[in-house]
Amino acid sequence: MAFENPSRDRIKELLQQTKTIAVVGLSDKPDRTSYMVSQAMQAKGYRIIPVNPNADTVLGEKSYASLTDIEEPVDIVNVFRRSEDTVSVAKDALAMKIKPAVFWLQLGIANDEAAALAAGAGIEVIMDRCIKVEDSILLPKK
Repeated sequence: MAFENPSRDRIKELLQQTKTIAVVGLSDKPDRTSYMVSQAMQAKGYRIIPVNPNADTVLGEKSYASLTDIEEPVDIVNVFRRSEDTVSVAKDALAMKIKPAVFWLQLGIANDEAAALAAGAGIEVIMDRCIKVEDSILLPKK
């Protein structure tokens, strides 16, 4: 059966329940899409936890080398990595001390194996969608 993203209503519910987003591949360069999207989400009140092994801090938050280094609860793992790199990210999400509720692959990123791993562990999966766009449409006044 082909993958299908949750309904818009369900995505809205998930975003309404979200406080903390771990962003894998969050660049510390302001001209990168990952930085701009995360900065906008942070401005809307979401806590952003950067996952970038090459940066100490991004957007004023401590950066982690891996998802498995994060010890606090994360609602969404938002991924800015190549599609072929997302299986290892999904495995890291499953190995977190507290599993996230959502595994979100950004616009242009999809991997059925990564989705199956996350979904098999009870984590909701969203692929090939921009979290900032979805949030702006579904929760314009959060």
